[in-house]
Amino acid sequence: MDNKLFGTDGLRGRVNAYPMTPDVVMRLALSAGLHFRNGGRRHKVLIGKDTRRSGYIYEYALSSGFCAAGMDVFLTGPLPTPAISFLTRDMRADVGVVISASHNPACDNGIKFFDHMGFKLPDAVEAEIAARVQGYAQDWKLPEPEAVGRAFKLEDSTGRYNVFLKNSIPLDINFEGLKIVLDCAHGAAYRVAPQVFEELGAEVIKIGVDPNGSNINHRVGSLFPQQVARMVTEAEADIGIALDGDADRVIVADEKGRILDGDQIMAICALDLLERGALPGKLLVATVMSNMALEVFMKDHGGRLLRTPVGDRYVVEAMRAEGAVFGGEQSGHLIFLNHSTTGDGTLAALQLMKIMVRKGKPLSELATLLAPFPQKLVNVSVARKTPFSQTPAIEAAVKDAEAALAGRGRVLLRYSGTESLARVMVEAEDAALVESLCGSLAEVVAQALA
Repeated sequence: MDNKLFGTDGLRGRVNAYPMTPDVVMRLALSAGLHFRNGGRRHKVLIGKDTRRSGYIYEYALSSGFCAAGMDVFLTGPLPTPAISFLTRDMRADVGVVISASHNPACDNGIKFFDHMGFKLPDAVEAEIAARVQGYAQDWKLPEPEAVGRAFKLEDSTGRYNVFLKNSIPLDINFEGLKIVLDCAHGAAYRVAPQVFEELGAEVIKIGVDPNGSNINHRVGSLFPQQVARMVTEAEADIGIALDGDADRVIVADEKGRILDGDQIMAICALDLLERGALPGKLLVATVMSNMALEVFMKDHGGRLLRTPVGDRYVVEAMRAEGAVFGGEQSGHLIFLNHSTTGDGTLAALQLMKIMVRKGKPLSELATLLAPFPQKLVNVSVARKTPFSQTPAIEAAVKDAEAALAGRGRVLLRYSGTESLARVMVEAEDAALVESLCGSLAEVVAQALA
């Protein structure tokens, strides 16, 4: 094992296959416990999960490891990833852990960590924890028997998070008269998200709220927003909201059934913040995957866009370094740093609906702010992840594509941090050119990395 134990969003893989085996996860908890334990006081770790059946495996493996490392464990049961981030800092815990593979199918699972302030761990800390897992041996300084930890069930976790979400909406705003379609992906938000919207006055049509341990993300949620879009038009609803399995991202549909991605939501929210003088430095932070149209949009409105590598934790790191308060990803991870320390799909939907109410405009009208450039993304299965710059055929194909774009578009190649995939993206104003170049590049990548 090495620091590659962690991907772009924690540890992730197929259940009962390396690295998602009970022994590795228990050793991971031991290592993390030794890292976060500081002095002779009692230490706390908060552990939450999504609705995958395999969550039971890792919940107890983590509990065992953290207790052995001398930390008291508080189990929340199924709860969104951002809820664990919030509760970790709210309860003054030393570390928070989420058992989830996010938008992946039920056969996968994963582990994410948050520090005591609710932020995801930087690469250096993950590398230190991973190195200790690799060096598992008798010289680990584990506590004496009387100093091991205990495990508790946290009974009021859902209620605490519910109140936190509602407090992000001013008291003079409610959603009475609004009808929403809410898809919770049979995932971690299946209880709390409907409660929050209903308590704020909205009429809620619920789907994806019947988890059985195996149906998380299965043809529901943010990866399949077409279902929400269809139901919005059928029910004559005002907005459709599609969360993913751990509810840290959101995709929405307007009242006409048109799907909006994270870039379009960011444009709406960034302009609102700009107009209210609430966007420090007039800065929006997004990743290399965000559409060029978002850059143009920010510039046209007197602001600027700062790009980061893919991963909401890199967005957050840049936001903290630059003093920014808003950022996100095209995939629907949206971070409102004045409210939360990580991407929160439910919170983002609440902020979007708040803008709809304040402006008295339907979502379809707000959505006209950003007209994305045509963009094509192809996922290519690869046998190895050789740096693209070390593959002459790929380098040559990229140069040819960039020459064809002539400065009116861009090419982006990157590897998935959690799967054996290369992501090939092309965007430009000319849709036909985008389609042609992306297809050609994908073929070259597939052949070169087979």
